[in-house]
Amino acid sequence: MLMRISLIVAILAALGAGTLNVLQVRDKINTLIQQRDDYHTNLTQTQATLATTKQNLETAQKTLAQTQQQLADAQAARKKAEDTAAAQVKRADDLSDKLTKATQDRDAAQAELAAYKATGKSPEEIGKLVLLIKQDKDTINAINDEKKILTRTIARLQSQLDQLIGTNNVVKLRADLKGKVVVVDPKWDFVVLDVGDEQGVLENGELLGSRDGKLVAKVIVRTGEKDRCIANVMPGWKLGEVFEGDEVTPAHPAT
Repeated sequence: MLMRISLIVAILAALGAGTLNVLQVRDKINTLIQQRDDYHTNLTQTQATLATTKQNLETAQKTLAQTQQQLADAQAARKKAEDTAAAQVKRADDLSDKLTKATQDRDAAQAELAAYKATGKSPEEIGKLVLLIKQDKDTINAINDEKKILTRTIARLQSQLDQLIGTNNVVKLRADLKGKVVVVDPKWDFVVLDVGDEQGVLENGELLGSRDGKLVAKVIVRTGEKDRCIANVMPGWKLGEVFEGDEVTPAHPAT
């Protein structure tokens, strides 16, 4: 009897120990499953972060390449503008030298003509001197006209050069520049002015539009021709409707 009781107790103890072991193993299995799920989640997040990082790196590399190309293009454009401006300045200097020489030749011819008249030279000789003076005057006038064109070209190139190198963001126009609005397009907010390259208008130059002494808008020149230009009404500067006949003057006159 005692042996049977002991056997039953041993069986119950074994069953209890087995149940306890099963519970412990189940807890460990659950813990391992949770760890596996956590690892899988972290791995997925890490892979997503790595993919995003790679994509950001590729984008940054493309942006860097584009920036380097844009910088190279800007430097090339600046170099071209500097070379063109230098060539125009040299040409203007050459014209000034020619003008000085032509003026000296004219003065010398006039002095020689006066000397011939005083000495009573022949009409043929005086006629040659008169023709020479006329030719010199024509040459001087042609040089002066070309010099004016070169001056406007140099001013335009200098303005473009300043904008390229970032030394001057404001385009200054001739202080005595005055014009009028000849065409208005209210839908696209652009106007046509009766002043252009010959009057000293420069691209990106700003002008104030007024009527009866009151400011109605500020416009910025987009394209210029010989004696007219096209300008856009600047956002935030449209204080009233722009009409044909409105006067325009430089917003930033040159001193």
